[in-house]
Amino acid sequence: MEQQEYAVGATRVATGRPDGRTGGTGRRATDALLAVREPAAGAAPEAVSGPRADAAPTRPAPEPGAASALSSDPGLLRLAHWFAAATPGTADDLCAASFGLYPARHLGAPAEAAPDADVSWWHGPTAHATATPRSREPRPVGGLRRARRDASALPVVRSGAKPGRPGRHRKPERTRPVPGAQDRSGQDLPIPAPAPALPAADVSAPALPAVDLPAAERRIAARLLLAHPLVTASGPHADGFPLIRRHRDWLVERFDALLGYRLVVGPWHARLCKAGLGPGAARRLEHPATGAPFTPAGYAQLALALALLVDAPEQLPYGRLLDAMRAAAPGLAAGPADRAMALAALADWQVLGDLPAGGADPADPAARAAVLTVDRELARAVPAGPPALADDAADLIRRAADAEPATAVRRLLAETPAVLDADLPEDRRAWLREHRLSGPAALADFLGLEAELRTEGVALLDPADELTDLVFPGAGPLPQAALLLLERLVEEVRPLPGETTTGGDVPIPDALIDGLLGDIADEYGLPARWRRDYLADRTALRRDALDLLHNLGLITPTPRGSRPPGWLLRPPAARYAPAPDLHPVPGTGRHSRPAPAGAREQRRA
Repeated sequence: MEQQEYAVGATRVATGRPDGRTGGTGRRATDALLAVREPAAGAAPEAVSGPRADAAPTRPAPEPGAASALSSDPGLLRLAHWFAAATPGTADDLCAASFGLYPARHLGAPAEAAPDADVSWWHGPTAHATATPRSREPRPVGGLRRARRDASALPVVRSGAKPGRPGRHRKPERTRPVPGAQDRSGQDLPIPAPAPALPAADVSAPALPAVDLPAAERRIAARLLLAHPLVTASGPHADGFPLIRRHRDWLVERFDALLGYRLVVGPWHARLCKAGLGPGAARRLEHPATGAPFTPAGYAQLALALALLVDAPEQLPYGRLLDAMRAAAPGLAAGPADRAMALAALADWQVLGDLPAGGADPADPAARAAVLTVDRELARAVPAGPPALADDAADLIRRAADAEPATAVRRLLAETPAVLDADLPEDRRAWLREHRLSGPAALADFLGLEAELRTEGVALLDPADELTDLVFPGAGPLPQAALLLLERLVEEVRPLPGETTTGGDVPIPDALIDGLLGDIADEYGLPARWRRDYLADRTALRRDALDLLHNLGLITPTPRGSRPPGWLLRPPAARYAPAPDLHPVPGTGRHSRPAPAGAREQRRA
């Protein structure tokens, strides 16, 4: 299905603002039109029809203190009930299908070598970056623990630059001879002879490679939109907004041709309407401050608030919004945490401004009187899916991910860490097999990525670690523990050369995970100063490490109905296989096996 405009009813109105700001325009459109709701019975045609060609696309807003009830969008209201009835995983898929505000996710480190595409991930070159424990350095007496320079060992550099070759943009240091200068021993310093003049051809600077500035700007803008589908002129990524507006025609065409995404660029925001990724492949929404994952009730409150804000006044009392949310959907039970999570996400998207600090108490009269600033233009830009065309949540998830094979595979390549042949339907697998070189290459050139082809599939890598919401390997106890666990799992269970596997994945014994994590925590926890809660609660360490590896597509749960349930190691995990060690040192953890006696004596010798 080609990417469609957001539609929840048969009526289309112009997205204007009382201050003269209008919605963004897409390709072959002069005004941004957005279907918001069906006209009420008996409503005048002028109240719901679009503006005349000679009229400004603006609409008067109600007074801030108007007592009229807020109108709710029926499509978003129905979406809120779908969220409330969904399981956590289905709610994540539904959020990606209806809002499409998830960022791209790519692996970063490239392999040490670029082998032939017929080489398997299991036995190909690796991108090894092991996590080593940081040793505890003794604190120097009378000072902080820091690196100190030995003045006698390091040369003095007057310009403040590090020792080495001079930079291309820095003039070389020139020491002016001083007659009569002496060193510490009292001897006269020699005056250096002037340098001989070089021919004109030698002093000329080497020609720098020409840089295609428009192409570089377009690539930066495309990467920004894929990482942040909603960019505003006053938001955290405002520096890249002028590039998006400058190259909007080219970006609109390329996103539509390669990915089937609709890009809307207005004077104040840019919105890339992404499609869903299908069941089980979505990204969960998280609290912008705490990182807590959204619950189905939190998603329901988010859709419910949007249903009221798409046509709300620009100045809205907080108490009036709460009352309207309860009146619009009395059957949606939600706690204060779910409501606060939804409003925090809307504030992060700049749909709402001036939220009460610390989470407002609905019973507090002062909090209820707090006035919220509503940006209706951004509220209407958030929904990307067509809820009115779907019969239920499952149908909406299917419709949002439906696309022709070429577009569907390109979307997976652009949004996910790796695309495996075993995960694709037959038509998409056939397209990827036929366009194994040209398909990934076009996206890699468009987004500035590197294609890694293997027997099992394709991965687009981002060595800059910019086009991803999860950086791996990364800093911190959790990424380090996950990397160490992955290294040892690959060593233990990866298939031998010539050994066949079902679907390319390898089962992981559940007891092996616990044993390896025990070794890792014992050997690396204290030297690396890991958090005490991880060292004390191995269950939390196991849950978080496996969740991170699963989100990166390096492990996957066993098929539903398998007994006992467990995990499978995926082929891209072998990219992080450790470097071979001919004389391994036995671990010191409680779960480690002691070294054989012969090996100990050989090591001593």
